[in-house]
Amino acid sequence: MFRLYNLNFGRVFLFFASWLITSWLVLDSSFAADVPTQPLADTQILHRGNGSEPQSLDPHKSEGVPSSNIQRDLYEGLISESPSGELVPGVAKSWTISADGLRYVFVLRRDAKWSNGDPVTASDFVYGWQRIVNPKTGSFYAQTLAPILNTEAIIQGKKPVSTLGVKAINNYKLEVVLKGPTPYFPGLLTHSSTYPVHKKSVERHGDKFARVGNLIGNGPFVLTEWTVQSHILLTRNPLYWDSANTQLEQVYYYPIDNQASELKRYRAGELDIAESLPLSQIPWLRKNLADDLRISPYLGIYYLGYNLLRAPFKDNKKLRQALSMAIDREILTNKILKTGEAPAYSWVPPNVANYQQQEYAWKSWSKQKRIAMARVLFKEAGYDKDNPLSVEIRYNTSENHKKVAIVVASMWKKNLGVKTKLYNEEWKVFLANRKAKKVTEVFRAGWIADYNDAFSFAELMHSQHGVNDSSYNNKVYDDILAQSSMESDLEKRKKLLQQAERILLDDYPMIPIYYYMSKHLVKPYVGGYEDNVMDHHYSKHLFIKAH
Repeated sequence: MFRLYNLNFGRVFLFFASWLITSWLVLDSSFAADVPTQPLADTQILHRGNGSEPQSLDPHKSEGVPSSNIQRDLYEGLISESPSGELVPGVAKSWTISADGLRYVFVLRRDAKWSNGDPVTASDFVYGWQRIVNPKTGSFYAQTLAPILNTEAIIQGKKPVSTLGVKAINNYKLEVVLKGPTPYFPGLLTHSSTYPVHKKSVERHGDKFARVGNLIGNGPFVLTEWTVQSHILLTRNPLYWDSANTQLEQVYYYPIDNQASELKRYRAGELDIAESLPLSQIPWLRKNLADDLRISPYLGIYYLGYNLLRAPFKDNKKLRQALSMAIDREILTNKILKTGEAPAYSWVPPNVANYQQQEYAWKSWSKQKRIAMARVLFKEAGYDKDNPLSVEIRYNTSENHKKVAIVVASMWKKNLGVKTKLYNEEWKVFLANRKAKKVTEVFRAGWIADYNDAFSFAELMHSQHGVNDSSYNNKVYDDILAQSSMESDLEKRKKLLQQAERILLDDYPMIPIYYYMSKHLVKPYVGGYEDNVMDHHYSKHLFIKAH
């Protein structure tokens, strides 16, 4: 899995390193995923658990895995992914890259249509991308398009959206001009924030365009029902260009915050795929549902963020470092999680293409030495057991997040005498409080790579990134990221990103806890499902076998 996925990006990296060719052409190859070789069930309906209730299905305004899972079914970008995570043509059937790596020309499929029958054109992508970078949109993911010429100036209000480096040459040719060579750019185009939106629908319905009855997508499914805290129903889109290779007729997504409840529903036959699992049940699942249990590495990090805009963490790096060093990550991963997660001592996870992660120097210290140093730093920060720190940890409702928070609070209490209050909140409320930064001191967070490159993690901590909920702001860090985005030499680029990671780790704006493992239950009769490093599972690739 890792080999195949990284080779795919390796081809892109080798292109930029060699400069021996003037263009790269990706030929159209309609991708049929795991074409069924055995009888199919008469009823092709899939039932999927999906974590929390999505904030929105507007690809330019939503954030979080629950929204992205559904958006991959409702929309399609220029480039898509195979079940194993390799890049494959999406709306763009082919594309070329100039010799300097700055100009892409995408050739769109003439049979790509919106779900109302309108053709999908290059202008739809121009409109969508201009919309996401427009400050009036208020997108948290506008910074995602930073590689494109003039993006950052537009986000900052210094240039009009019309100056974005994207142009419709004609209805079926899209030109994109970058500010610097960007080897991960093709992978970035699989992210939901780069999907097009139907201009007439947005203009007619405004912020309500992504609701039932209004949403016009260009993906393999259409939105049929959305009953809050119950389900979201998608139905196969017969106008999708590859509809002939889409087997499922309907897909139900269920928002289930409680992992124990999700497991019960899976065992009762109400779900075909369980999105998340209660940690306490993993040993039982390994013994009793081994054929259904899917545990696999993927590019993500679980961490705790600090609110750097207010006390006690503003301008108090020693306190932030002390709290980080007082957490025994090995106990968390080996005794609590027990599903293969690795302790995190870096910001960028392992197995990222063309990168070697940087780590805290104290990773190799004994537990006793770490705790001793944490206590020294804690006292120098103005606290000790006679003058204890009182702090809050917020997390979105989840048995697993609660367990991690309880263990962290216990370690802080034992090692430093910290008094911790825990707050669990429904997903939308939790995100709103993180954004407000008025009540949050420490908050649970996770970051999943948008593409297989270290920059996908580095950019989150850029001062202007919409999901930088810690409000980390370091001009030197930002400048190094800017340099890396203009660097065509891959080795020099890697060193710049490593330098940025070392600065980030030294500033302690967050606490890396562990690197993610995807954990799902999948019924044996669900075909087309493959573990992959991005943990992306498009419904168009899945089907129900006769059983």
